[in-house]
Amino acid sequence: MILYDRLDSKYDIQKLYNNLLGTKGHSVNYIDWNVAIEIVEPHVVRIMTPRGSGTGFLVSASADGITCAVATAAHVVADAHYWEQPIRITHQQSGKSVLLRSAERAIILEEANDTAAVIFSKADLPLPAQPLELAPEGKFLKFGNEIGWLGFPAVAPAEMCFFSGRVSAVRKSGREYLVDGVAINGVSGGPAFWNGGANVTLIGVMSAYIANRATGETLPGLTVIQNVDQFHEISKVFKNVDEAKKQETPPEQPPASPTEPST
Repeated sequence: MILYDRLDSKYDIQKLYNNLLGTKGHSVNYIDWNVAIEIVEPHVVRIMTPRGSGTGFLVSASADGITCAVATAAHVVADAHYWEQPIRITHQQSGKSVLLRSAERAIILEEANDTAAVIFSKADLPLPAQPLELAPEGKFLKFGNEIGWLGFPAVAPAEMCFFSGRVSAVRKSGREYLVDGVAINGVSGGPAFWNGGANVTLIGVMSAYIANRATGETLPGLTVIQNVDQFHEISKVFKNVDEAKKQETPPEQPPASPTEPST
């Protein structure tokens, strides 16, 4: 069975098989998780603000390769954006970092989906020239599939950690996954990816963890992963930071409190 649903005329089914599933039949070849991690790791960054930290990953680069866009969860950067505070982005693999003040970056928020993009000059960070492939816009991975994600949990903030779980459900018309897996503070904004086919596919952004408190106790719950639809448009709105500033989300009001516990 094809793993992406809601196919329409915009996407050719055979092309999805070939490009995303890596097969012309119904079976799927999977990349070993350790290999998938090696593929994704160069794209991952740690994001630190005066009030907290999270994770991000490369989603776009300008044609000249000078400017890049890093995806994260909106709640990771919304407060720093509103107060025009500095944001430090550290490239995990190289250990190099850059401190971005308000004038040196553009932030495009989609708070309703808890996703954001930070656009800046990547001259000081050895990020890859090209981002990994995003899941097709408006498409989602069916429940039951195993996915992985990377991030910097508060219990070990200097270490990039790997997590995995299975998609339990898709809700809000395909904009959000519920996943049977662990999420910890600091992992917010990290890349969620699928290891099926010829390469890994980025399918979401780590957003929140919903604990089970039905009995009054805090019991294991579900992780919330937002889809990557916002980032299909990011490459179309900037050529450099000044161009991106024209599309920047105005910091007109304090960031809203998350409706569910965030990571």
